[in-house]
Amino acid sequence: MSLDACAALVARGDPDRWQALMAAPVQARADLLPLYAFNLELARIPWTTKEPMIAEMRLQWWREVVEAAIAGEPARAHEVAGPLNALIREKSLPFEAFDQMIEARRHDAWGGVFTSETAFYDYLGATGGGLMWLSALALGAGPAAEEAVRLYGRASAMAGYFRAVPELSARGRHPLPEAVPEVLAREGLEWLKAARAGRRSIPRAARAALLPGWQAGAILARASADPEAIAEGRLTLAEFGRRGGLLWQALSGRF
Repeated sequence: MSLDACAALVARGDPDRWQALMAAPVQARADLLPLYAFNLELARIPWTTKEPMIAEMRLQWWREVVEAAIAGEPARAHEVAGPLNALIREKSLPFEAFDQMIEARRHDAWGGVFTSETAFYDYLGATGGGLMWLSALALGAGPAAEEAVRLYGRASAMAGYFRAVPELSARGRHPLPEAVPEVLAREGLEWLKAARAGRRSIPRAARAALLPGWQAGAILARASADPEAIAEGRLTLAEFGRRGGLLWQALSGRF
């Protein structure tokens, strides 16, 4: 089944992840594209309707898409559901990680507030951490790599979320928990440190799954040193540094 629709969706709607994908080995891209497109479809749902119940129905539709694939049933007629079904079946991807990603988006659908730092961390773990773990599994990672991959994915998700804070605030959301922002950023940096300590558990071929996190360290360090930059939207890195960092990670396999 053609991946062209998934590619167009990710290129248009998630340019940073698209850049990371283009830096990945060619053979890895076909396995990553359906997951990235699925993630984008989920992330968009809360913003395409003002009715939380409609968002709930759309999230349930995706849960049923995943359930059908796990059960070995044919894909639904949808440009992303088809490639996703094929990938889940070919790679035997686990339902739980998909389900956690879907469940986390209910928070966005209802415009929820994070009642604690733990709730915020769990959200990041289910969304960014879950996506990165599924991506690593699709590229051949084994159980020993899960902790490091999920930590790196959670840190990457925090960096991306911080960059989205101004837009979320402009839309009337209260995006962060009642915590000192630099404390959150320092926690994210600790996740990165722990993930790097476990780098050897991740097969070289699976490290392409971690490329979307290439900016996380620099963004979280800046947020820790200058927490006002989060609300003021000053976390975007210079283009030269962005491209250089991605190239270095892609070529070295280090993160």
